[in-house]
Amino acid sequence: MQNISPNRTPWFLWPLKAVSDLLAWILRLTGRLLAAVLGLVLMIAGLILTVTLVAAPVGVPLALMGLLLLLRSIF
Repeated sequence: MQNISPNRTPWFLWPLKAVSDLLAWILRLTGRLLAAVLGLVLMIAGLILTVTLVAAPVGVPLALMGLLLLLRSIF
């Protein structure tokens, strides 16, 4: 009977797991940064459309969606 848990990585695969974890961390950070920038852009576009009053029915939901995306990237 072996005492190996499913989450343990064998010592000879540790370098591959370290590289994989580093790439996953970089992609996760990039995704959050991209979501924050996209949320800010959508908020600004929504506010500009809302100021024109003609496109306010489109601008308010757009700004709200940008705010929610920005909040999601923070938390």
